[in-house]
Amino acid sequence: MNHEVSTHAAEEDARNAGILVWVNGALRPRPEAVVNVYDSGFMLGDGVWEGLRLYDGRWAFLDEHLDRLFEAALAIDLDIGRDRAALAAALEETRAANGMQTDAHARLMVTRGLKHRPFQHPALSRSGPTVVIIMEHSRPAIPRPIRLATVPHLRGLPMTQDPKLNSHSKLNCILACIAAEKAGADEALMLDVHGFVNTTNACNFFIVRRGEVWTSTGDYCMKGITRQKVIDLCRAEGIPIFEKNFSLVETYSAAEAFLTGTFGAQTPVGEIDGRRIGPAEGCGPVTERIRAAYRRLVSA
Repeated sequence: MNHEVSTHAAEEDARNAGILVWVNGALRPRPEAVVNVYDSGFMLGDGVWEGLRLYDGRWAFLDEHLDRLFEAALAIDLDIGRDRAALAAALEETRAANGMQTDAHARLMVTRGLKHRPFQHPALSRSGPTVVIIMEHSRPAIPRPIRLATVPHLRGLPMTQDPKLNSHSKLNCILACIAAEKAGADEALMLDVHGFVNTTNACNFFIVRRGEVWTSTGDYCMKGITRQKVIDLCRAEGIPIFEKNFSLVETYSAAEAFLTGTFGAQTPVGEIDGRRIGPAEGCGPVTERIRAAYRRLVSA
């Protein structure tokens, strides 16, 4: 498998070996930051999470991330056991303890907690949730545009597992990523249940055609916070933006393509199913314009 390039590739940082991890209210050295094998998250993937990015001492779009976390917890009937202010304080405590000011990434995870017995029923989780914050020094380092391969795995219908839910259960996306790597790509381009271009295994997906920016309808993809910021920025900058159904045929003839996510912001795509998209190195002009607007937004 190709492990050199992905949307989450980052510079190696020796400081991460000594980070403190927040586990249910206690800061623990990385080797001691563990959860029980009976934990619902470990045993069943029963939990929700958020990824956050630190810019100049501030967590970008913190309110939106907390909104999404609490909505997801409500959807799966999980009581986080802490309010928004407590979680924001835990993020700040972890940031300060690790001496982080910028170029950091946090993964805030909540599971249903310890199981009384090793079975599925949520009533077997009786001791309250497990809450963990992993925070790393993390600067994106992607040496070239991402290569995508279309895979048979779909981001599917909400009555199976709603793709808008940021859950710990990611096996479908992992299988998609494996299929893409087996095909010689970095990550997977996934279609929706109608065969339209949807998202990747890790990020939201955009193309640029004739000066217009297109992304999926949003019906079958993660409710991406960075995705929405890009849509809003395009409207503010006067860049035509459309949330619509579009096909692989239209994708193959795009002038540019890029991915959005909390970690990488806007990551250029250089190849889809062996077809060159955009410049061989770096970003196309529309993508770069959006990136510049996004940098202004997070530094405002």
